[in-house]
Amino acid sequence: MVADFTVGDRDFLVDGRPVRLLSGALHYFRVHEEQWPHRLRMLRAMGLNCVETYVPWDRHEPAPGRYVDVEALGRFLDAAGEAGLWAIVRPGPYICAEWDNGGLPYWLTAAVGSRLRTGDPAYLGPVERWLRRLLPQVVARQIDRGGPVIMVQVENEYGSYGSDLPYLSTLAALLRNRGIEVPLFTSDGPEDHMLTGGSVPGVLATVNFGSGARAAFGKLREHRAGGPLMCMEFWCGWFDHWGAPPVVRDPADAADALREILECGASVNIYMAHGGTNFAGRAGADRAGALHEGALEPGVTSYDYGAPVDEAGGRRRGSGCSGRSWRGTGRGRCPRCRRRRPCWVTGLCARSWTGGRRWTR
Repeated sequence: MVADFTVGDRDFLVDGRPVRLLSGALHYFRVHEEQWPHRLRMLRAMGLNCVETYVPWDRHEPAPGRYVDVEALGRFLDAAGEAGLWAIVRPGPYICAEWDNGGLPYWLTAAVGSRLRTGDPAYLGPVERWLRRLLPQVVARQIDRGGPVIMVQVENEYGSYGSDLPYLSTLAALLRNRGIEVPLFTSDGPEDHMLTGGSVPGVLATVNFGSGARAAFGKLREHRAGGPLMCMEFWCGWFDHWGAPPVVRDPADAADALREILECGASVNIYMAHGGTNFAGRAGADRAGALHEGALEPGVTSYDYGAPVDEAGGRRRGSGCSGRSWRGTGRGRCPRCRRRRPCWVTGLCARSWTGGRRWTR
């Protein structure tokens, strides 16, 4: 369905009508392709109206100019549309995501060194060539062309790394020049230096956190007086490291934190709704310590993340991030059927329901 998705003064708008985005992260590269339809239906059955995915550059360009199945992103976006979900795409070029080298190809980091994630031509040249190859998969599937894509991210949590604002502006311009017409956005931690270093004038700013929504959105409002509020990564769980106990979040705590987001009138992307698996040794690593100066902590193969849809694709009973948290949070009339009921999540309606309201397996 062709539609117009825009960023209003306080709301996201579909054909001029306000919608709340209830999104879930599901990375196509962490799930076998034949399982995509089922996992997407699980998100739909949760009551979500959107799916978010990163794009790992290293997987698709393992050597300079040698591209491997870039079309996988397009097939995933098609599957999302068939499941009745909108889509948010986060193409990096750096993605973090607890993925090896943050998704940057090793041939690139070896050549560029400390000039990574800057406006240096040695870095931006390969980035531009990569985006030229990747973005047709997104451009053709934007919502104004009948596809599911409603937003595209500029870089990734850049305020945690640097403050090269001309670099971010150049990336935003590259996306626009290559045909991205849907709204662009950035996402950063809710701290002054992160929002200052990672935001782009004229581009929607969002924040990432696991609790404390009122304080986080209050900090965002100090930097951006207008625009819809959105938590682009609500951490319903966490990732695990080799040799360390599994991280388990109390479901009640997660539910309370999610409820606070919704009480703020904000949109949310649950990170992760379904985590999947770090195939082929692609799990990333970080270092211990507040400044990441400590021992190396490699991630495990599983990226289960404590998500409401577990690594095997089943319902995680007792999850604090289930549909119970957001039923009844929709505002206004459904843009698809123009009715208030049975549209208990704004942007979805019974006519477009594909997965059913019950968890299925």
